[in-house]
Amino acid sequence: MKHAEQTYRAAGVDLEAADQVVKLIGQQAHSTLRPGVLSGIGSFSGLFRLTGYRAPVLVGSVDGVGTKLRIATILGKYDTVGIDLVNHCVNDILTSGAEPLFFLDYIAMGKLIPQRVEEVAKGLAEACREAGCALIGGETAEMPGIYSGEDFDLVGFVIGAVERDRLISGKGIKNGDLIIGLPSSGLHTNGYSLVRRVFGEERVRLEAYSPELGRTLGEELLEPHRCYLNLLKSHLHKIKGLAHITGGGIPANLPRILPQGLSARVKKGSWEVPPIFQLIQKEGQVPEEEMFRVFNMGVGMALICSPEESEQLLEALPGARIIGEVVKGGKGIIWDHVD
Repeated sequence: MKHAEQTYRAAGVDLEAADQVVKLIGQQAHSTLRPGVLSGIGSFSGLFRLTGYRAPVLVGSVDGVGTKLRIATILGKYDTVGIDLVNHCVNDILTSGAEPLFFLDYIAMGKLIPQRVEEVAKGLAEACREAGCALIGGETAEMPGIYSGEDFDLVGFVIGAVERDRLISGKGIKNGDLIIGLPSSGLHTNGYSLVRRVFGEERVRLEAYSPELGRTLGEELLEPHRCYLNLLKSHLHKIKGLAHITGGGIPANLPRILPQGLSARVKKGSWEVPPIFQLIQKEGQVPEEEMFRVFNMGVGMALICSPEESEQLLEALPGARIIGEVVKGGKGIIWDHVD
């Protein structure tokens, strides 16, 4: 019996689609180029020449979008998750005072659909341009048998730099310093497994208008992760510590920048909690402690400064609120309430 000829396409991998994807991403990446880029999309590696620093410290971070991708897949909307990815990574290195230099992405799908990858790439490029960060490379992987249906994964890598004498390390934080919270744009990229458990995954529910939110639930859940780079970069010299409030919320992230022997006294009610968090808590009957442990609850970035610098920062940063202060002792976070 004669067996049929075996090909890579028959095994589920389309090399022509992969080539098309590289070209499409390359077109988007070209718009993000900045001085220092020596090679872009298509090479075996990305090359970047570091100039303009006296004593540079390189700062790197890697992250993913998580199960927020499921919401994007259900709604067939892929142009915002790339923004999520870049902004999350850029915020992470910003906590050290670093500016982003270049970015690389990893996109894995069960079946490469060039138009879908192009939509993702548009978001990547838009966020990179906004952050002044070059998209210089990445990987697109077609992995049948690992990813099924329309499932995919999206991961990003960012490299930035900061002068050594301008590193933000938190070492100078002391008792009496103030904690300022900057508003988030919503859930950002954390807590979506709980969100999907509360609201389900039916498209009709996600496309339904929500009076509490003033738009559809799906639009709210796909609101991009906010980037704080351009807001903060001219004020970094006034800041002693920065905490990106991601998975684990305030309790897990704020203590990471505190020196030994200090805690953060945080006042609930000192900032406005967006309606989406109230809706999740109500519909899912989620305990308040769990809400603060999972979500950012409306604070996407927290900064610590001296009382003397606080007034200028509050005036310069829209929506900023004093949400607490640094105190001696304790166990990381001490919850308080507004009088």
